[in-house]
Amino acid sequence: MKKMVVLAMLTAAVLAGRAAADTGRETTEADVVIYGGTSAAVAAAVQARRMGKSVIIVCPDKHLGGLSSGGLGWTDSGDKAVVGGISREFYQRVKKVYDDPDVWKWQKPGKFDRYRPGDDAQWTFEPHIAERVFEDLVREHKIPVHRDEWLNREPGKGVAKQGEGIASIAMLSGKTYRAKMFIDATYEGDLMAAAGVSHTVGRESNSQYGETLNGVQMGCRTHQFTHNISAYKVPGDPSSGLLPRVHAGDPGKKGQGDHRVQAYNFRMCLTRVPENRVPFPKPEGYDASQYELLLRTLQAGSRHITGKFDMLPNLKTDTNNHGPFSTDNIGMNYDYPEASYARRREIIREHETYQMGYCWFLANDSRVLEDVRKWYGQWGLAKDEFADNGHWPYQIYVREARRMVGDFVVTENHLRRRQPTPRPVGMGSYNMDSHNVQRYVDASGFVRNEGDVQANPGGSYPIDYGAIVPKKAECENLLVVCAVSSSHIAYGSIRMEPVFMILGQSAATAAVIAIDHGHAVQDVPYAQLRERLLQDAQMLEFATKK
Repeated sequence: MKKMVVLAMLTAAVLAGRAAADTGRETTEADVVIYGGTSAAVAAAVQARRMGKSVIIVCPDKHLGGLSSGGLGWTDSGDKAVVGGISREFYQRVKKVYDDPDVWKWQKPGKFDRYRPGDDAQWTFEPHIAERVFEDLVREHKIPVHRDEWLNREPGKGVAKQGEGIASIAMLSGKTYRAKMFIDATYEGDLMAAAGVSHTVGRESNSQYGETLNGVQMGCRTHQFTHNISAYKVPGDPSSGLLPRVHAGDPGKKGQGDHRVQAYNFRMCLTRVPENRVPFPKPEGYDASQYELLLRTLQAGSRHITGKFDMLPNLKTDTNNHGPFSTDNIGMNYDYPEASYARRREIIREHETYQMGYCWFLANDSRVLEDVRKWYGQWGLAKDEFADNGHWPYQIYVREARRMVGDFVVTENHLRRRQPTPRPVGMGSYNMDSHNVQRYVDASGFVRNEGDVQANPGGSYPIDYGAIVPKKAECENLLVVCAVSSSHIAYGSIRMEPVFMILGQSAATAAVIAIDHGHAVQDVPYAQLRERLLQDAQMLEFATKK
């Protein structure tokens, strides 16, 4: 009998252990759960671990780092003196990688003018080096990363709330994650939206927050057509219909708000090194007529296509949009921020087809002037980047999607320091930078771009804690570090990768303090938060621009 009782107890224990294991595969707990695989997510996770908390990164991505490892190797940093904490540590670690002579496969380090042995950090880098640094950080800090996990965004299914906080989040795979604190580190703000937090998409009117650079911006001079190019298939004949990539309708009045979103593209990593060069692929669905406007612009004398080939180490580039018709896919992303996953995939595929086709057209179409075709044809995709994705970047450049609307909304006036920022948790300094939003027909029948703004805020500026916390009545245990509470034009400066990492670290710091003292994130004592941020080398004060 005794043996039977012991056997029964052992059997029960085994079954209980199996049940626990099964549950563990379905429900995972941590002090802090971060949704998203961006640079901000890694910075937040590292900070939470350094403060002694358990943390999990759950993300739809397979590769960590978002745009920082997705082709944006020419860092838009503004004043580097205000980049501190883990954000600066990332660039310092990049520098240490490049201190190794073996890393310089295609170029000698002395031939790359942005590698300076005496500098503490390096701000230009190859995509795979950035990814390596992010992977090193999560490995060193023993941070679990659950990849290819997509939040269930169906109303009522993806976010379980208890009171005014999130109890757990559920993925399409069926996995559930419970935590005391959550951080949304996606560019799209998907967790924020699923949690019922107020947000907006598009451009506010100037009148909403007393700004000057928001809403529709007519008469932009940068990335504008400098020749009068007819908008019609038959030049000068409206009855022939509009050219592809030109949008019908009234563009709106200057300063007027609208639903439109600034253009997306891919930051391409290109090279002219023959041994490392993959010729531009001709994409499936290629349609040469999509580039008729580009052809006319080149025939009129424009040579804008040679701009923004910013050089990275090893004779590679971070190639970005430049000029009136370039890699920005103007007007084709308006529904992306709120779209379903399936619709987003369609939009991304359309952007890939457009941009790959743009490159193929310039390098191969016989109608393109020979000097242009010859110059562009020298370039190709870097063979040793994005190897599992046809050498094409993993991450589309989501320059702007949803933006949270909290009790504190950062505006142009905060960036220009016309209004106070009482609780700084980091700093920005880059231009208020909006890419073009629409391409329209002016009163004379010529094509014009609208929406580009490049305005210096006048130096570095602090970013308030209110930018990363929702309204208390909406969610008490969520922080948002990319889709922050900001107007469209202020976001144009905040949306830089160094700043996202800064905000990720600050959000994790606030989350840990909230856990330790039983606070809602909105009630974290700022003096305590500030003390810890300064202890961890965050920059919160004005610095002189170098």
